[in-house]
Amino acid sequence: MSLIAVTEVRKRFGSNEVLKGIDLDVEPGEVVAVIGKSGSGKSTLLRCINGLETIDGGSIVVAGAQLLDDELHLKALRLKVGMIFQQFNLFPHLSAGRNVMLSQRVVKKADKAAAEAMARQQLERVGLGHKFDAYPDELSGGQQQRVAIARALAMEPIALLCDEITSALDPELVAEVLAVVRELAAEGMTLMMVTHEMAFAREVASRVVFMHEGRVHEIGPPAELFAAPRTPELRRFLGTTPS
Repeated sequence: MSLIAVTEVRKRFGSNEVLKGIDLDVEPGEVVAVIGKSGSGKSTLLRCINGLETIDGGSIVVAGAQLLDDELHLKALRLKVGMIFQQFNLFPHLSAGRNVMLSQRVVKKADKAAAEAMARQQLERVGLGHKFDAYPDELSGGQQQRVAIARALAMEPIALLCDEITSALDPELVAEVLAVVRELAAEGMTLMMVTHEMAFAREVASRVVFMHEGRVHEIGPPAELFAAPRTPELRRFLGTTPS
């Protein structure tokens, strides 16, 4: 059974229909890279799957549970599906470790010792075990993003949604964040990522989804999609995107 099943999903902002009937299934352990021009609906799709945006039509089912538009269901969903954003959204007044502990304490009601043990374990996992007590302004952008990944992992999600998590970083810091994602993929974590990193999508993704004007325009294994795009839109997109 699909871990995430998106069926005929529509989303409007005012008169602008951003998602025009999206169908997409994500299997457990799959790495799905979502590519496309700005404004094609990629980030909105992720935000709908995570329950940050409500949908205007269709259905989203995560791990067998339908995403219903009430606070209780949305909270349960966000526990299952972690989300990492372009901006790291760390609390500047809390250390890296405390940032990772916070949502466990607040949302999962974990006790302090358990939350700290989990935080140390996940910071270790992203290569930042030694930065538990460092504050965000003492960390590079790449390190802050890795703390944000550790924070999402500490909630033990069944899937992780990554929304252009390298696009706010200096080029030399991109690799360290992608290395963490590559590691998670190798461990079998289900990942859905909106990304501009074509070389990374080609190497790590099980499938690539090309979105165009609010629709899934092409979908398939990276080797197929990048080597032989079937539509002029994808050919144009790949022609203008540095690989």
